[in-house]
Amino acid sequence: MDPLPVYDNHLHMSPCGRNVDALLEYQAAGGTGLTLVTLPYPEVVIRDGRDFAESYKITFDLAEKGRAATGMEINVAVGPYPVLLISLAEQYGLGKAEDMLMQGMEDAGKAVEEGKAVAIGEIGRPHFECSEEIWDASNRILQRGMEIAKENDVPVIIHCESGTTDTNRSLADIARKAGLDPGLVIKHSSPPFVTEEETFGVLPSIPASKTNIKTALSKGADRFMLETDYIDDPEKPSAIMAVTTVPNKVKWMLASGTADEDVICRICRDLPDRMYHR
Repeated sequence: MDPLPVYDNHLHMSPCGRNVDALLEYQAAGGTGLTLVTLPYPEVVIRDGRDFAESYKITFDLAEKGRAATGMEINVAVGPYPVLLISLAEQYGLGKAEDMLMQGMEDAGKAVEEGKAVAIGEIGRPHFECSEEIWDASNRILQRGMEIAKENDVPVIIHCESGTTDTNRSLADIARKAGLDPGLVIKHSSPPFVTEEETFGVLPSIPASKTNIKTALSKGADRFMLETDYIDDPEKPSAIMAVTTVPNKVKWMLASGTADEDVICRICRDLPDRMYHR
C-alpha cells in the first residue's frame, strides 16, 4: 500500500544550509514530495540578466542531490525573485533592472522547455509598499512570466503582497491578459481562501498552520495546497516554518478528524499532480 501523500508546495534549499539533511528529516517525518523553489543565492551576484540562469543551476543541482538522497518527488520552480528589482534599480537604474529580470524570466522559460523545471516562480511583486514605478515594472515582468508559462503550459508561483481578495482579482486579471488560465496561478503564502469568490480562480498555497487548515476546510472546499516556505538558513533553522511542519500537520489532520484520507490525497497528491505533471 502506498504511503499517504504528504506534499510541501514551497520549500527552499541552500548550498550553505542543511539542504539534503533537511530533506531527509522531512522524509523521515512522512514527507513524500515537494516543490523546490529557487532563491537569490549569495553565491551568485546578479550583475547581468543572464546571471539568473547561474542561480537556477544551483537549484537544479540541489534538486538532483535531494532526489538521489531521498527518492522523493521534487518539482522545481525557477524565476527571478521580484524584490531584487528594487536593489538592482538602485544600482543600475529601473530600465536596466527591468531588462535584467525580463532576461531572468526568459531563461526560466528555457529551463522549463528543457525539462529542468516544471513551474516558473517565485515571481511577482514586492510584498511591501513600493513606488508606483516599481509596482508597474513588477507587473510588466509578471505578465511576461505568465505569458511564458502559457507558452509552456506550466504554472506560476506568485510572491507578492499579503493575499486579499483584491490581490487574487489582480493576479487573475494579469493572467487573463497573458492568456494564462488563472487556475495555473499559485498564490504562495496565501490566506485560507478557497472559494471562487475569494480566489477568482487563483490556487492558494497556504502556510501549514492548524488555524489556516481548519479555516480553509470549514468553507467546504479543499482546493488548496500546503507549504512551509522553509528557507534553509542555518542561522534560522525553523524559518519560515520547520521543515517537518507539513508531515506533522497531515498526521494531525487525520488524528483529529479535521480531514480524511480522501481530502489529504486531493491536497497532497491530486493538486500537485495536476499542476506540475502537465
